[in-house]
Amino acid sequence: MTWAPRFDILDYEVTLASEANVKAPLTKEIPMNFTLKKAERIAPGAVSASADQHHTIAPLPEESLDRTGRVRRRLLAIALPITALTYMSAEAFNPKGTDQVVTSTSIALKVLPIAAKHSSQLYLSGSLTEIALAGIVISYFAIATLVRRRSAALATVAAILGAAGAFCGIVANVLGGINLATASSAHLAKFQAARFLAASFNSGAGKAFFDVYAFSELLAPVLMAVALWRSRLVPRWLSVVFLAGFGLAEQTASVGVVRVVALMGLFVVAMALLAVRVWRSAALPVQVETEPSI
Repeated sequence: MTWAPRFDILDYEVTLASEANVKAPLTKEIPMNFTLKKAERIAPGAVSASADQHHTIAPLPEESLDRTGRVRRRLLAIALPITALTYMSAEAFNPKGTDQVVTSTSIALKVLPIAAKHSSQLYLSGSLTEIALAGIVISYFAIATLVRRRSAALATVAAILGAAGAFCGIVANVLGGINLATASSAHLAKFQAARFLAASFNSGAGKAFFDVYAFSELLAPVLMAVALWRSRLVPRWLSVVFLAGFGLAEQTASVGVVRVVALMGLFVVAMALLAVRVWRSAALPVQVETEPSI
């Protein structure tokens, strides 16, 4: 009797040709004389109809890993609309006139009185911005999961660049919104607080973080939109909506709740539509590229 071990690889079954009654260790490399065919779905613990009656099919770890991957992808999908809503809320709650890059003492002297009147609101908006930027890091990688084969490398580059820029944005926001709220409520002399804010932004580290953030927030969305467009796995209009929405969101200033919602609504819609795509992709069967039999 010829013994033919079987290995379920996702949705396919590999059948090896082996000598009679020779059971090769499963840890060895698969030899060249193998074929791939659709696997029989056999419940764990059941007896294979084409195998010896004394051989049982053990529970397959691939199935549990596949379920874990689906759960992870759906968590990534949920992060997209949460990030968009948090980003919009941060801008909506930000006091008008405080979203300025404090590069000089004259600018600092203008924004400090506003921050002193709304320090609690500024702490809230600054904290929401930190959370939103952290969500942007996750969102880029979530969107990149939609791009396979064609333009996958471009999507990966866009995700890495966008994530690095969002991380730098987290640091830059501490130098801006959080420090501004702290300086305005620390009972410092006005000129001393202004010098502190200007010195924080003009430091070498502060400039480096802000420059990387500014560069990546312009380039990363463009690269990701191009990758989505070329992949043809999502509607091309969705890649345009994503780029336009992201661009509007980045340029939106603290101009009041109503105007912020109107300007950033397209960004929220784009992220929600992409979240639906990522969620649905978790339910799709895993594709395996097969080689012809040798």
